[in-house]
Amino acid sequence: MKIGLEMHFQLPTRSKLFCSCPTSSAEPNHNVCPVCLGYPGSRPSLNRKALEAGLGIARFLDCKIEEKVWFNRKTYFYPDLPKNFQITQYESPLGTNGHFDLNGRRIGIWRVHLEEDPGRIRRVGRSGEEIAFVDYNRSGIPLVEIVTAPDLTSPEEAREFIDQLVTELRSLCGLEAQDEQSFRVDANISLGEERVEVKNVQGLRNLERALKFEASRQSKLLAAGKKVVRETRRFDEERKVTSSAREKETEEDYGYIGEPDLGEFRIGEMARNLDLKETPLVRARRLVSDFGIGEATAKQLVLTSVTLTDLFEELCRHVPPEKAVSWTTGPISGNWAVLQDPGKWPEIVQIVKDDSDGRINDNEAKRRILSLAGVQQEAAVEGGDDMTKLISDFVDSHPEVLADYRKNPKAANMVIGHVMKESKGRYSSKEVVEEVRKEMDKRV
Repeated sequence: MKIGLEMHFQLPTRSKLFCSCPTSSAEPNHNVCPVCLGYPGSRPSLNRKALEAGLGIARFLDCKIEEKVWFNRKTYFYPDLPKNFQITQYESPLGTNGHFDLNGRRIGIWRVHLEEDPGRIRRVGRSGEEIAFVDYNRSGIPLVEIVTAPDLTSPEEAREFIDQLVTELRSLCGLEAQDEQSFRVDANISLGEERVEVKNVQGLRNLERALKFEASRQSKLLAAGKKVVRETRRFDEERKVTSSAREKETEEDYGYIGEPDLGEFRIGEMARNLDLKETPLVRARRLVSDFGIGEATAKQLVLTSVTLTDLFEELCRHVPPEKAVSWTTGPISGNWAVLQDPGKWPEIVQIVKDDSDGRINDNEAKRRILSLAGVQQEAAVEGGDDMTKLISDFVDSHPEVLADYRKNPKAANMVIGHVMKESKGRYSSKEVVEEVRKEMDKRV
């Protein structure tokens, strides 16, 4: 099985890609102007912030970046596209030939480019009597499209790939938190010679479901000696099936031409001068390299809290890394809501250092940490029955979490977050993670 993804993410800019209209929510057809409505005589102007964000993503994915780029008009006729073409980058993307490492395996990135979003069509009424309304507020919203090589080998891996990539992009460029419905994916899947594109799938769950159905459909066709037709299909979220939309177009069908109103942009120096933030997974790899801690521990730290990881690195300047791990994933993380105050850090460091040097024992060190957090030790070490009840009550009222956990262990994170919030720091993150996994494994 070969799977390739074309992912579209909205960039976190205040204005649209080629005009000054705001990207914020508004009443239908309120955030519009002659440019994003395609009026004759209007001329686009490129949003520099969107360009910088796109270049940052291309660099992060280790893409080759050319010195100059330009835009193209992608021609097609549909009501959500007022000027009958979309401004995109076909001939000269921001970056090419990059990669993203997923669980030790390299996933190729063919290209990263900018494009404008079309409008939105809203249909109301009964089937056969529908009325279509077009909202052009989204027309011109800046998108970055990331296209992978067909290197993914299962629906589960495709879901995990996007999940990890989104985590990195949030940190890298301030990408807004992406919920189940807030990003769009076109998925290409092939079990034989011809590939099928499943268009406009929203959310991780739907992506996995669409790919599983399509893999099963193609497998049955091939087993019956039939051919898989190259086509575009759509995913029905209610029925959880794909259905034929149209024969898949070739690039020539879109009649690409250069965008004459924009010209060329020299981006080489801009790309080289960008100051990229250290993303969570990049930081986790550095922690493994610098301090010799386990990969799972490093990921737990960086995904729990940026500032908790900062404190861990500060502790490593004074005590052995294994001692720093023990404290940051134990009593400190369990009371992080209070201890994250930087004013308390010097005292935390001194307590842990005294423990490491043998000036005080572990029990005394823990008592001092808990006292600093304003927690009585007796309350902090209450039996695990309360934690087990928190887990059971949440899973009982959210059975879909258990169903997701059977497919993807990361679904446990929702339960972990709930327990950490409700227990108000009585347990360390390590204790909660272990107990949640133990309880959920019993039910699977």
